[in-house]
Order: sequence, then C-alpha cells, then structure tokens
Amino acid sequence: MPEARRQAAREALYAEAILAKSGLSVAGALLAGVSEVVAWRQYPAGGVADPDSGAHCYYHAHEPGDGPEHGHFHCFLRPSGADGPFHHLIAVAVDREGRLARLFTVNRWVTGEVWLPAAETIALLPRFDIQLARPDYLVNRWLTAVTRLYADEIANLLIQRDVTLAPILARNGDAALEDRALDVLSERPVSLSQTARELAP
Repeated sequence: MPEARRQAAREALYAEAILAKSGLSVAGALLAGVSEVVAWRQYPAGGVADPDSGAHCYYHAHEPGDGPEHGHFHCFLRPSGADGPFHHLIAVAVDREGRLARLFTVNRWVTGEVWLPAAETIALLPRFDIQLARPDYLVNRWLTAVTRLYADEIANLLIQRDVTLAPILARNGDAALEDRALDVLSERPVSLSQTARELAP
C-alpha cells in the first residue's frame, strides 16, 4: 500500500511538472481555449466520462476573489455505464496557482446524484480511473492519481459526511439531502508536495 501511494504521488507530481513546463496548471490546462470562464459552469460542458471505468468528472471555477481557491473538480462513478445512476465520490479543490488545496464532500442537492451510504461509495473509489486524451490527458491522470493517493482520506471524509447528516436525516428524512443550508458536509486541506515528502522512503 505505501508503494502504491508513492506511485500515485509520483504520477500526480509528474503531471504537474510537465504542465508547469508548458506554463500551465491543472486548471489552466483544462480551461485552455475558453474565452470567458464563467463561475459554476461545468468545464468541459457535459464533463469528462471514461466509458470503460465509469469515471466521470467536471470542473467548477469559483467567483473571482472568492477566497484562495480557483475552483474544484467533482468526481463521480457510474457503475452501470453512461445511462445508469451516478454517485459523487469527492470534490478536489485547487488554489489560484492550480495546486491541490482541499478535498470535500457535498450534499445530494449540489450534484443531483443517486445517494449511496459511505460504505457503498467507498467501494466505488478504486474504479475511478480516467484514461482519455481529451480534454487534457495530464489533467485526467493527475485527478486519477489524486483519488488514489488520498483514498484513505476520501473514505474518512465520506464517513464523516454520513455522521454529519445522520441526526438531520433522523429528524427530517430525505428532505435533509435537499437542504440548501447544507452544502459542504466534510472537508480536509491537503498538500501534494507535503504528502509526497511524508511518503518518501
């Protein structure tokens, strides 16, 4: 397991390094060619979907000046294929320089997903794998590597998500999943470079 995490860290750092040599970040590469970036619009339109793995993602840019983060990726899994239900795994935020900044989970109304409890969602995590050239191969591999590197942290965040929701669900039933006062349910700041240093043999 430690070697698998080290490999994921190396892959994510490699993608960042190649993008940086080209004057890009993961956000910049994904938005290359976009004349006007509109906050909260999906980029690319319709998202990115790997038909083999069922992995799906898209990027949301934040409002200019709205904190230190540029935006975040929403990561999903469609276990039954493109026409089946989709489940949100994790959101991956990047800062204004496009560096990994935070992982977080969201309430159902944010994504419109088919809700699964934490244990079932965690079981889907290993299947998140985007092997596509478009819209950017390095961004796709970076995001895949991040979900592998932080699989344990993501699992804990999903468990925390359910713990946060449990008393509200007990009181309000499924209406809690559509409560717009509840958006981010668990979160954790992360640093790719720090994690890589901690994993160094």
